[in-house]
Amino acid sequence: MTPEPDQPKSPSGPAGHKYPAFLTVFPSIMLPMFLAVVDQTIVATALPAIVASTGHVERASWVVVSYLIAATIAAPIYGRLGDAFGRRRLMFGALTLFILASLLCAASPTVEWLTLARVLQGLGGGGLMTLSQALVGEAIPPRERARYQGYLAAVAVCANTFGPIAGGYLTEHFGWQSIFLVNVPIGLGALLLTTRLPNPVRERLPWKADPGGLVLFTIFVVTALLSLEQVEHADFSSLPLGGALLAAALVALVWLVRHENRAPSPLIPLSLLRQPAIWHSDALAACHGAALVSLITFLPVYLEVVRGTSPSETGFLLVPLTIGIGTGSLVTGRLVSKTGLTTVFPVTGLAVATLCLVVLALGAPLFGNAALAGLLLLIGMFMGTVMGVVQVSVQSAAGPLRLGEAAASVQFSRSIGAAFGTAMVATVLFATLAITNPEAARVFASLVEHVTHAGAPLPAAQRAVIQDDIVLAFRAAFLMMAMFTSAGCLLALSNPLRRI
Repeated sequence: MTPEPDQPKSPSGPAGHKYPAFLTVFPSIMLPMFLAVVDQTIVATALPAIVASTGHVERASWVVVSYLIAATIAAPIYGRLGDAFGRRRLMFGALTLFILASLLCAASPTVEWLTLARVLQGLGGGGLMTLSQALVGEAIPPRERARYQGYLAAVAVCANTFGPIAGGYLTEHFGWQSIFLVNVPIGLGALLLTTRLPNPVRERLPWKADPGGLVLFTIFVVTALLSLEQVEHADFSSLPLGGALLAAALVALVWLVRHENRAPSPLIPLSLLRQPAIWHSDALAACHGAALVSLITFLPVYLEVVRGTSPSETGFLLVPLTIGIGTGSLVTGRLVSKTGLTTVFPVTGLAVATLCLVVLALGAPLFGNAALAGLLLLIGMFMGTVMGVVQVSVQSAAGPLRLGEAAASVQFSRSIGAAFGTAMVATVLFATLAITNPEAARVFASLVEHVTHAGAPLPAAQRAVIQDDIVLAFRAAFLMMAMFTSAGCLLALSNPLRRI
């Protein structure tokens, strides 16, 4: 594989060439991004059917975790290879792998085979996410990138929300295999659209294989994510295993840093990550992912266990949050493109989002459904000020030769932050219950299991027994989310890159 040069034929510069039209670029990067994100969530509502068909209910989580681990590992690999060999070429490879893996998922007879197929699918999906972000930087000038990144952020949020709905519908009417088979025609359409992307002709970074870095990075990601997954169980019996995995992750991280500092062509670009503008932005992405994903994860549990809403009512109450994030992302992208300012938007947005989360923590029991929906709309709008700005900031600081590495660093930071944040909020939630009322913690765990697998409203009598304890625990959980957003606000405020 020989490197492609990287000078865009169509984008303009001082010479006055025109940049590719919106309808040429955006659909070609939107569809791969949609595929990658939706496959993180579409499996959730199909898990009961998958378990019933393949058995081994205790291994059901493997189907979800395996995709997350593989996609997280794949992100920096595609980022580095895209910088060296051409991002459009790598996008063809990632889409092909994703489509083939989807067929293997649908044909899997057991959970074990399905898990292996999901690993392959994640290896493709991680590339789709990273390359979509990097291709925006390759084809679009810095100012205009913010607008496109806003569109992509809105697509990602919609895909996250659409996934469980589509998964439930397809599973009910066509069987669980259909949630994977539907990727095939969409993926083929994405392959066709990818041919319309500009064929870059530009200088590329030299590349050498870094097998040692890949092994250490894989060990770090696998042990770190599995340790956080153990913590999410909030079961004291899982703490020794979680602690051992976390210790292994820290050891692997130390070795990885030492190895990458000496590697001639490192997989993890430590020199890039040391730049203040980049590590501030990546840390901001981690805090934002921690707050947003934990909110999306635990809000349905709160609504159904505490407020007694039905699954359909829960879905309607989450719509304002989704609309808000999409609207905030689109508006922020346009404002950045128009003004060139960057950090002012996440600073303001996360400050207001923190205030709203504190109001949610302290006043949620006093709100009716309409007031709660309005508050969630506000939270979504101001949380939407972050995602596009982070990508634009990192890509601007990294420069045109390292767009893939920059995009991958954001994707990796957001994934780790989301996993860490969800684990921390689960720990705070269950620890608060265990301290205030140990029996309530046991009952709550059974209620969560009922919500997750039965998909039916909870009997009011069961909820009333521990209502006050659960309200207190969720207050602590929402305040933990507010701590994540406040940390993100401080990181944005201290970012030296304030304008592009």
